[in-house]
Amino acid sequence: MKNTFGQSVSVTLFGESHGAEIGAVIDGLAPGLCVDEEFIRHQLSLRRPHGKISTSRVESDPFRIVSGVFEGRTTGTPLCILIPNTNTRSGDYEKGLPRPGHADYTAECKYHGYQDYRGGGHFSGRITAALVAVGAIAISALRQNGIRIGTHISSLAGVPDRSFGDLDTDLEQLNGMLFPALDPQASDAMRGEIERAASVGDSVGGILETAVSGLPAGVGEPWFDTVEGVLAHALFSIPAVKGVEFGAGFGFANLRGSEANDGLRVENGRIVTATNHNGGINGGITNGMPVVFRCAVKPTPSIFCEQDSVDMTTVQNATLSLKGRHDPAIIHRARVVVDSVTALVLCDLLAQRFGTDFLD
Repeated sequence: MKNTFGQSVSVTLFGESHGAEIGAVIDGLAPGLCVDEEFIRHQLSLRRPHGKISTSRVESDPFRIVSGVFEGRTTGTPLCILIPNTNTRSGDYEKGLPRPGHADYTAECKYHGYQDYRGGGHFSGRITAALVAVGAIAISALRQNGIRIGTHISSLAGVPDRSFGDLDTDLEQLNGMLFPALDPQASDAMRGEIERAASVGDSVGGILETAVSGLPAGVGEPWFDTVEGVLAHALFSIPAVKGVEFGAGFGFANLRGSEANDGLRVENGRIVTATNHNGGINGGITNGMPVVFRCAVKPTPSIFCEQDSVDMTTVQNATLSLKGRHDPAIIHRARVVVDSVTALVLCDLLAQRFGTDFLD
């Protein structure tokens, strides 16, 4: 399996949903970066389930940093974080009866039955906790360089949020929100849609919109390591992300060139664009404007409605009724995963462009 991502700054993920521990190793970080364990805890809390709109499986995530940090600073050697799994109910999962929408069947095809099927094993969203832990270190390093990342729920079950406004204010506000909708009325309506789906054993999806401010112009490695290409590669690794678009995205198909192009001008001695339809990227390279993209997050595939499946032992049709604890929506928990993955990718791209010590 390909469990390592990145060139100058790389991340390796390991563990299974119901195994003893999950974790990540991040390599290539500059020495001397501050590691704020309280901030790591905060980021993990944004991913943790909360109330009726989330699963009842709540892990406290008492992480351990076992290498790469000394006296609160990175040493420059591989940094490893471990997070125990303490709240598992493996009996809720049945081998040989794949859940629709999950990787149960495809994992069986690839690993010939030797995979850990409990809770989705290595394919579970549980593994993203390790991404969030190491991503917190990357987010902190970027902030020290004036680069900020934030994600809100652009829409959920057809309920829209307002668009980004004053970016600095919105990004700061989002970093402290458990449910990341910018409009309070939209937030209430979205929560209502999640609860309605949960009441009938179903689930909902939506769209996350992410903005990155403060990136310098000139970052990106065309042809095949463009900013869009590398970000999309990593974002599609997040469970349930099924679409990624940058700037106007598919909306470009309905525009003329005169509408789609972002005119250039000088503002306070700096070259900027009058609009940002291209999401801060031209030719796969950052242009100094905010990088903006959206991720489509599918409804949680674990639902309590009766579904068609197959018995892989007898190769006969079967009916599946799930047991266990599942989210009626994961989009609000996935946003901090998107922020974390984005930060890790940007650290890698910036290190390639300016050298590893740029982050220090």
